[in-house]
Amino acid sequence: MGRTGTLGRRALLAAGAVTLAGCTSDGDGGRDRPRQPSAAERAARAEAALRRASVATSQALLKRYDAVLAAHPSLVARLSPLRASVAAHAKALGEGLPEGPAASATADGGADRAAGHRTPAAPDSPAATGPSGSPGARPPETAAGPAVPADPAVALRELTAAVRKAADAHTDALLDAPPEYARLLASVAAAGAAHAYLLTEGGRA
Repeated sequence: MGRTGTLGRRALLAAGAVTLAGCTSDGDGGRDRPRQPSAAERAARAEAALRRASVATSQALLKRYDAVLAAHPSLVARLSPLRASVAAHAKALGEGLPEGPAASATADGGADRAAGHRTPAAPDSPAATGPSGSPGARPPETAAGPAVPADPAVALRELTAAVRKAADAHTDALLDAPPEYARLLASVAAAGAAHAYLLTEGGRA
């Protein structure tokens, strides 16, 4: 009788230990499992990434405008309004995103260059003629911005190509954008197409 009771108590204790271990394991697993983002959080992250990419596209175009304006002051009157429009687009596309110093410097810091306040390279300097010394040669690209051909006509053609490329990128991005932002991207892309037309027609005049 005593032996049977002892065996019974041991069986009950063993069963309790197994049950307790199972509960502890489930609890630990629940705490260690990372929380999955909700559908709304995933959508917000995707939109933020799309906005950052769109802003980067416009900022890259701004840098090209600034480089052309610095290399060819004779184009200031013609390009400054278009450059100002691109700066406004970059700002609008980034609304709602944390504003960093780089974004501010790119959108606003080029105002002096657009107004022609930056001293251009002398016509006979390597920056104006390129390594080979020929007027149409391209100077090496620097950290300040993209390289610009010394020939204004060539510089305008390359700028026009960059404007079209940016407009195409905004058009592609609107396919994955929420409705309101898609309308903004469509407007920016349409403005880019108009800028490319003005640059092309102006070059023929």
